[in-house]
Amino acid sequence: MVFSSLIFLFLFLPGTLLFYFLTPNKYKNIPLFLSSIFFYTWGEGDLVVLLLLSSVINYFLGIYIEQTEKKKLVLSLALVINFAALGYYKYADFALMNYNYLIEFLGLSSLGIKDLPNIALPIGISFYTFQAVSYIMDIYRKKTYANKNYIEFATYLCMFPQLVAGPIVRYIDIESQFSNRKPQINAVSSGIERFIIGLSKKVLIANTMAQIADEIFNTNISEISTPIAWIGAFAYAMQIYFDFSGYSDMAIGLGRIFGYNFPENFNYPYISNSIKEFWRRWHISLSSWFRDYLYIPLGGNRVGKIRTFFNLFIVFFVTGLWHGASWNFIVWGLWHGTFLIIERIGWTKVLEKSNSVIQHLYTLTIVLIGWVIFRADNLHIAWDFIYKMFSFDFNNSYYTQYAKIMTINSFNVLIAILAIVLSFPIYSNIEKIFKQNNSLDWIFKIGIIVIFLLSVIFINSSNYNPFIYFRF
Repeated sequence: MVFSSLIFLFLFLPGTLLFYFLTPNKYKNIPLFLSSIFFYTWGEGDLVVLLLLSSVINYFLGIYIEQTEKKKLVLSLALVINFAALGYYKYADFALMNYNYLIEFLGLSSLGIKDLPNIALPIGISFYTFQAVSYIMDIYRKKTYANKNYIEFATYLCMFPQLVAGPIVRYIDIESQFSNRKPQINAVSSGIERFIIGLSKKVLIANTMAQIADEIFNTNISEISTPIAWIGAFAYAMQIYFDFSGYSDMAIGLGRIFGYNFPENFNYPYISNSIKEFWRRWHISLSSWFRDYLYIPLGGNRVGKIRTFFNLFIVFFVTGLWHGASWNFIVWGLWHGTFLIIERIGWTKVLEKSNSVIQHLYTLTIVLIGWVIFRADNLHIAWDFIYKMFSFDFNNSYYTQYAKIMTINSFNVLIAILAIVLSFPIYSNIEKIFKQNNSLDWIFKIGIIVIFLLSVIFINSSNYNPFIYFRF
């Protein structure tokens, strides 16, 4: 079940809200927990057992690490258990497949594994594993106390608004909200608005851009020209941004409705003037997680330049791997890590002396090339696509170019322009103007209703509603 589905919007969510608001305040975590388990079971079936096991194991480990004198041993045990589960379900097939490639390369095919297990990837395992690890590590660091109430902890780990698509919510950021929250009309209203904005970003913009990206990326590279290749890269950049940020908006909005304040996850990353700035604005909860729980423990930037570069290399290798069991993701992570290192070496000073337009074009070019690596089915296709982007090939047949351009009709062009506009902090400024003027606020609310109705119409009229998180 995804947020951008009629079943969620008109059956699951209304039923959950009714159950939630009819429950007395001190028991409100119970309906939220039960609804979250139902939500996960709907899509994942028996794999909900893994989620429940994670909640039980980490609940007891949190209590134990707080009470025992052998804290490092318990922390190590917790890390092994959590990452072993993540490694098995997400990376076992990938590891075995690469083992087969290596064995074949060495001419030892007889030692290969003939039948890969084809292990099902539980949706959201990357998100709830990272949340569990941050909880245990923060107890170890004495930044918080273990929660002795299982329902509260399980609600934190299993909460459906951010369970399958983030943001990665740390326990310390919302621990006071488990028992000290009451429904607030302003918060509920704000949450509904934020959810609808996110829904429209996903349904109207991301899905439209996805159709263009899919059409181009699924075409033989020899049949497209350089301009079409750039359009494909642009379309995917818009798809993944409005998909990710749209789901984050919906999660944050749902959190507000239920009385929780989730952290922001995106801050207009495409306005960045460097790769360093891009990662301060893109998937903020993931970037900050790696900073606090991997980069800093490795020594951060306090251990000399060479070691700092090595730490960045490790962090972005893992960042790529976190997104999926594929060399494309790993290379994408290392691509960004390489440019972060280049900027630290001295490229930042050169950029600062240049025009802001040049800085921006540099950043977007690196990001767009990265998205091609991220989106392509394999590294060979990614290389061919990038080569096409810079080959100045304008000589494909008129029919082929016409067929591709026809996928970009007037509506798609309008959505593309809207995507570009909304990539800048224009909407937030317009929203402030409308909300600060009581005579205009009603216009804003009508606009929210209109885009919700448009989103519902689009969901109902199209079977194309890709769930990008299946890859992660």
